Amino acid sequence: MTVRTLVLLRHAKAEPPGDHPDFDRRLTTRGENDADAAGAWLADERIHPDLVLCSSAARTRQTWQGVSIALAQAGQAGVSPEVRYEKSLYGGGRTEVFDLLRTVPDTVHTVLVVGHNPTVSEVSIMLIPDEQWDGQEVELRTAGLAVHRTENGWDTTEPGSMRLVERHTARG
Repeated sequence: MTVRTLVLLRHAKAEPPGDHPDFDRRLTTRGENDADAAGAWLADERIHPDLVLCSSAARTRQTWQGVSIALAQAGQAGVSPEVRYEKSLYGGGRTEVFDLLRTVPDTVHTVLVVGHNPTVSEVSIMLIPDEQWDGQEVELRTAGLAVHRTENGWDTTEPGSMRLVERHTARG
């Protein structure tokens, strides 16, 4: 029986909206440190993504960069996941995340999605099976991670299909 792991990661702290387009907002120094801490936490938890689905916005790409460096520093240098920068993770919503996950090959065991709120929090809540649901809405904070697991194939990803096994807010 193969266990599949989905990690949803909200991007780390970004600079406030200003004169530049939202898409181009970059991480703050705190955000860079928190992205590193998210990678260190994943390494400590022995969660190594095979596939990264990352929004193509600057702050999510920078978050993934910090996570990947921390994973490498933790001795995961030989682990090189496939990384796909997806515009639909910036402009889309829950439907686009579910659609992307359903296309993941079953040979992939662990997927990391680096995205934005409210979408990543909504997807995490929607994935929780009814028997695990306690009615509590938990919004992922910046650099917040939600780890879900299932024994089903990725093509069956739908609301209620993946148990929530861990939530963590990375701070550096």
